[in-house]
Formats: sequence, structure tokens, C-alpha cells
Amino acid sequence: MYIGGTGMSLHISAEKGHIADTVLLPGDPLRAQYIAQNFLKKPVLYNDLRGMYGFTGTYGDRRISVQGTGMGVPSLSIYVHELINDYGVRRLMRLGSCGAIQDSLHLRDVILALSACSDSSLLDIYFSGKGYAPTASFSLIHSLYTMAESREISCTVGPILTTDCFYYDDPDFWKMWASYGVLAVEMESAALYTLAAKFGVQAASILTVSDQLLTGEIVAPREREKTFNQMIELALETISRL
Repeated sequence: MYIGGTGMSLHISAEKGHIADTVLLPGDPLRAQYIAQNFLKKPVLYNDLRGMYGFTGTYGDRRISVQGTGMGVPSLSIYVHELINDYGVRRLMRLGSCGAIQDSLHLRDVILALSACSDSSLLDIYFSGKGYAPTASFSLIHSLYTMAESREISCTVGPILTTDCFYYDDPDFWKMWASYGVLAVEMESAALYTLAAKFGVQAASILTVSDQLLTGEIVAPREREKTFNQMIELALETISRL
């Protein structure tokens, strides 16, 4: 079922009331579709502009939306800004993949990103070159970690790196970050945390290791759409009890 209309924002075609106050944010729109069709009851497609699917359904008694954001800080920033300011979203959880840069982490391990270091120009633009520490909402991280413990899901909590580059000229760029205890690399969380702080809403990122940069191991892209169920279930179970 599709209920999209003319939309209230430039990039999302949903009408007022079509999006829940809590939204899951996978980068891949096909993962958004997978989550909606396999985990939500009676999911309704509210957005398909630019192929960036958004659905609203229920999990238990809780109304939840899931919105694809695309890859990278600029794309996620557009969707997060509009979700908060045009649709009144108050709680956002990124569900994403990452590349592990610590040898203690393995493929499909779950990471709760407590903070997000960044080399993104977004922070330079916002803060005129001054330092800023994008940080998750403690209450969400605490709730996610507590839920993980209760479900015997092993997860690691700590800092990650949000980068603007996927293909680096220097293949060892990550080693400096790893030496300071950074767990993994991805491309969106620093923007999510910065915008959440700016607009006074809650945000957290749950990441699944898809690549291990020390060993070269990788989860095939097609598998990533459908095999990261553990972090999806962790997010939904946590939200259903908030």
C-alpha cells in the first residue's frame, strides 16, 4: 500500500502524520524495505522519491517508521533534517554497516556508537574549524545495551569514525584512528549526532561489522541487505519498551 502524496518537504513525499515519532535509518533503501516487510506489521510505503523508500508500520504496540538515507554525510543530513523539522520526528536510530579497525571485532559483530570522530567537512562548515564531539543520546545507548544484555547479544560500545571518503589514496588511513581506540569506520553517524544535538532530539547508531580492515574479510553486499537481523531486532525490541 502506498500513501505518499505531495509531501511536506523537498525529498520526502509523506503527508503530515504518515511518519512515526521514532524512525530507523538504514542507509540502503532496500534494507528499509526488508525491515518493513519482515519486521513491521501492516507496513505502508509513504515515500519512494529518488528510490529512497520510507515505510511506517507497527512493532508490538509501537508505531515505527523506517527511512532509507543513502550513503554519506550529505545524503543522511538531508533526510534527518527534514524528518525532524518537517515531520516532528523525536527519536532516530541509524542501522548501518561498518569496517572494523580493531582485531577484537569480527564480521557481523554489533557496535553501539557512543561517539563519532569525523574527518567530514560538515563539522568545519557548522563550527568554523573548531572542534566538536558528536555524541549519541546516552539514554538510547543505555537502553540498547541493557536490551542486548537481556537478549545475550554481544555488543561493543565505543567511538567510531565517520569519514567522507570510501576510497582512500592511503590504504592505512585508519591506523592512526585505531591507535586511539576507535572501533570502526562508517560514513554517517557524526552527521546524525550533530543534527540531533542541534534540534534537541535523541539519536543512536547501531552498526554491524561488514568488513574487517585488518584481515580483509568482508560480508558480500547482497548479504548485508538481509543478514543483519540481530541489530534490527535489537533496535525494535528496545524501541518497543521505551
